[in-house]
Amino acid sequence: MNKIKKGDQVKVIAGKDKGKDGKVIAVKDGKVLVEGVNLVTKHTKPSVGNQQGGIVTKEAYLDASNVMYLHKGTPTRIGFRIDGDKKVRVAKSTGEVID
Repeated sequence: MNKIKKGDQVKVIAGKDKGKDGKVIAVKDGKVLVEGVNLVTKHTKPSVGNQQGGIVTKEAYLDASNVMYLHKGTPTRIGFRIDGDKKVRVAKSTGEVID
């Protein structure tokens, strides 16, 4: 079970975009795609889908260890707890259940 999920608000804690925050678009193999962070330029050839071609700016994946979950605007670590018969995510700083 991953600690960071799609739709979470996160802050980048390492790398060229350190200090930026944004919403997680996708999670794949321990990497996260964050909205407006880690932008790269990609040169594309003209094709059926993209008639013009040219230089496209898009987000690239970041390692999940380089982002931290934002709970009420402050970065916090995430833990797990068994709540009844469900496993829930918990903010380590406050002890509150996230979802």
